[in-house]
Amino acid sequence: MTDTAIDPNRPPGQNHFPGLPLRDLAGFTHRWVDAEGIRLHAVEGGGSSAPTVVLLAGFPQTWWAWHQAMPRLAERFHVIAIDLPGQGHSDRPQGSYDTHTVASRVQAALTALNVSKYWLVAHDIGACVAFSLALRYQDRLHGVALLDAGIPGITLPDTIPTNPERAWKTWHLAFHVVPELPETLLTGRERDYVGWFLRVKTLSPNTFDSTDIDHYAASIAAEGGLRASLAYFRDAEESARKNQDALERGHLTIPVLGISSSHGSIPDMAAALSPWAENVTGVVIPDAGHFIPDEQPDATVDELTAFIDQTRVG
Repeated sequence: MTDTAIDPNRPPGQNHFPGLPLRDLAGFTHRWVDAEGIRLHAVEGGGSSAPTVVLLAGFPQTWWAWHQAMPRLAERFHVIAIDLPGQGHSDRPQGSYDTHTVASRVQAALTALNVSKYWLVAHDIGACVAFSLALRYQDRLHGVALLDAGIPGITLPDTIPTNPERAWKTWHLAFHVVPELPETLLTGRERDYVGWFLRVKTLSPNTFDSTDIDHYAASIAAEGGLRASLAYFRDAEESARKNQDALERGHLTIPVLGISSSHGSIPDMAAALSPWAENVTGVVIPDAGHFIPDEQPDATVDELTAFIDQTRVG
C-alpha cells in the first residue's frame, strides 16, 4: 500500500529510485513526508490510537531491518519505521549527516505524521541518531531503546583495535572516513560489501537471504546512497561534539534501555550509556550478533514490550 503526506513536488506514491523496488509488508502503509525540505520515507501500521513506537535502522540497512518485528509490535502499538536520510526511499541530501541534524529531520517527519509523543527504538547508526534526538527532544519521548551501537562521543571506542580477533568488528569506522578511497573501491561492488557485513556480523551467516542482500545493496547503490552512507561516519566527530555540548546542559532523564547481544559489537550498552542518563536498564539477547532485530526478532519484541510496559506503569 502507498500513501503520501506532505510533498507537493512529487506525485503520490512515486518511487524516485527506480532501481530500488518498494518492499511491502502486510498491514503497513508506505508514506512520504516533508522533513525540513527533504522527503523521508516511513512505513506505518498498527492501531492509530495505540501508543506509538518509532523504529530507526542503521548501516547498511533500511526500514526493512525491522520487518520481522513490526507485525508483532503492531498487535499492541502504532508502529512507524523511518528510512533515515540516505537510506531506502528517503532523499539523499547533500548537507550535513551529523546525528543532531538528522535527528531534527526525523522529528520534523514525526510532527508531519501527527505524532506528539512516542517510544523510540533504534539500532546501529539509527541508535546514534536516536541518542541525539533524545538529547534535543526529551519532551517528545516516553523512552528510548538503543541496540548495539557505537554512538559518537558516548559508546564509540576512542581507538580502533588492530588485533585481528577484534579488528573485524570496527575496521570500517576508519575506512569510511578516508576521502574518496571508499567510493573508488566500492562503486559497482556494493553487493559484495554489504554482503560481507550481513554475513560476518551475524552469529548465523544464513540470517539474510539473497533477496535481503539485494535490497540493501540496491539502497546503497542508488543515486547518492553510498555518499550518504559514508557521510554518517565522516560526520561522526561533529556528532560527538554536539552530543557532548548537549550533555553539558543536562543528562537524559527519560527511561533508556540498552540492548546488547551475546556476539555483538558493544558488550554492555547499558554500562556505556549509564554515565549519560539517569534511568538506564540493560539486557543481553542471546544467540545473536550485531543485527539483533533480524537474528532474534521475537526476543527483541519481548524485551521492547517489557520495557514499554514497565515505563508506562512507572
